[in-house]
Amino acid sequence: MPPAFPLMSLYLDHNATTAVDERVLEAMRPYWRQHYGNPSSLHRPGRVARAALDQAREQVAGLVNAHPSQVIFTSGGTEANNFALAGVVGNRPFGRLAVSAIEHSSLLLPARAWAELGWGLDLIPVDSLGRVEPDTLKAVLRPDTRWVSIMLANNETGVVQNIVALSAVARAAGAVMHCDAVQAAGKIAVDFAASGVQLMSLSAHKIYGPKGTGALIVDKALDLRPLLHGGGHERGLRAGTENLSAIVGFGAAAQLAGEEWAGRHQHLLNLRERFEARLHAELPELLVVAREAERLPNTVMVAVPGIDGPSVLMNLDQVGIAVSSGSACMAGSTEPSHVLVAMGFAAELSRNVIRVSFGVDNTHADVDALITALHTLWALVRNSALTAW
Repeated sequence: MPPAFPLMSLYLDHNATTAVDERVLEAMRPYWRQHYGNPSSLHRPGRVARAALDQAREQVAGLVNAHPSQVIFTSGGTEANNFALAGVVGNRPFGRLAVSAIEHSSLLLPARAWAELGWGLDLIPVDSLGRVEPDTLKAVLRPDTRWVSIMLANNETGVVQNIVALSAVARAAGAVMHCDAVQAAGKIAVDFAASGVQLMSLSAHKIYGPKGTGALIVDKALDLRPLLHGGGHERGLRAGTENLSAIVGFGAAAQLAGEEWAGRHQHLLNLRERFEARLHAELPELLVVAREAERLPNTVMVAVPGIDGPSVLMNLDQVGIAVSSGSACMAGSTEPSHVLVAMGFAAELSRNVIRVSFGVDNTHADVDALITALHTLWALVRNSALTAW
């Protein structure tokens, strides 16, 4: 049995993960016991499973305007990012990789691992708002740059990149262009066909689907080295029997995200704007990071001078409010946010941040409850009495 922790009364960490939508859960349920066939089998149970797999592929493709044959299912966004890199560099002679300085660790760390094997690695700088400018990218690229990766929306700040312009620069230089769209899909319009990128990473559990499944969207003209060998699954690029129930859930979540996108976007934006307006009016000492940039509608990174982010997180946790002090994948790290350091923030202030990420079930009352808690916390900081929380 799992430990009996009390449920959070207010969850504001949807960039880390989301609850599975009840409609997604219902779509998944038959594929645990009733329709448990192997999609590669030719008998009727296998054909039923194959039909469900094909439908999910169409649903995921539909969310990002790709063709179903371009969808390769993975175990999640981390695997998709690793696959995108390994699939390209494993089929090419040594050269250079160009990766934005604000990428997720599931992209930065594999790039550094390939650098240890002999690949050159260039980090693409960002401006003070966390944006990669096309001219900056152009200056970084070299004749032997084989691969470029720039995320569509940052998981910490929510800043959105002009990926169409950036992919045009990368491809003009002869590099393969990859985009991590894990945080963007379902929150802003994502169009693989129009973006100009050749590889795009997605994840189910960021869009109210199950954990443990994601996808790499692949330009069919691209020659990729298989991630896993052993069978003809996923166009021969990722061997292993597909996680059918999770993939069905991914498909259902993708379809719902596409159908409900406009309403979700406006609701999340209303919550973000209410939160930022009240912060500005009532707690002006707290800084909203990259407020002037285009950002995801649900994401606010807040700097709280004088107290480190994990302390803010834990104090809010004690009153039943769940936020993050940065990327959930780097939980426990005492290092400053590499994203904020890349944006020019001092190391100390880069530690003093929390990330609030709203979800579709959050309300204006939730925003007001968070503001009330931050008022109490800030009063304790000013009075040097944080332990009295």
